[in-house]
Amino acid sequence: MKHEDEVDRIIADWGRARPDLDLAPLSIFSRLWRITKHLDRARSHAFERSGLASWEFDVLAVLRRAGEPFTQSPKVLVQQTMVSSGTMTNRIDRMVARGLVRRLTDPNDGRGVLVEMTPLGLTLVDAAMTRLSDAEERLLGGLPRSERERLAVLLRRLAISVDRFEPVTEPIDLPPAE
Repeated sequence: MKHEDEVDRIIADWGRARPDLDLAPLSIFSRLWRITKHLDRARSHAFERSGLASWEFDVLAVLRRAGEPFTQSPKVLVQQTMVSSGTMTNRIDRMVARGLVRRLTDPNDGRGVLVEMTPLGLTLVDAAMTRLSDAEERLLGGLPRSERERLAVLLRRLAISVDRFEPVTEPIDLPPAE
C-alpha cells in the first residue's frame, strides 16, 4: 500500500510543470519545511504555557545546559543561539528586566560580563523543557525507536553538510519583468 503525502502531490505537479528539473531535493526539503512548521507550533505552545517566548527559551536553555552556576559569556550565547551580538544584547536586557537572568562581572576578566540564570529562569526553562519533550514525543509517536535512531543519524549527516554553507546574503539577479 502506497502512502502519499502533500509533498508527493506537490512534486507530481512540479514534475508536470518542469520535467527538466531534478526534484529529489524538493522531496526532502519540502518535508523538512512542513515538519518544521509543526515543530515551531508545538514549541511555541510549550514555551508560552511555561511563560517564555521561544527566544527566551533558547537563551535559558544554553545557560541550563552549562550546569551550575548556570552562567555563560554573551559570546557563547551568541554562538549557540545563532543571533548577532546586538540582538543578544537586546535579549539579555529584556530578560534582565523580566528577572530571568542577571549580568555579573566576569571574575577572570574585570572588563568582561557573564550572564547568569536566576531561580525564576531555571523554573521556567525546566517547565518549558518538560513540555517540549512531551510535545516532541507526540510528534514522533508514529515512528518506532529504530527508525527514530536512523532518522537522527541521517539528519545529523545532512546538518553537517548544510552547515558548510553560509547563507546567501547577496541579492539574486532576476531577469527584468516584461
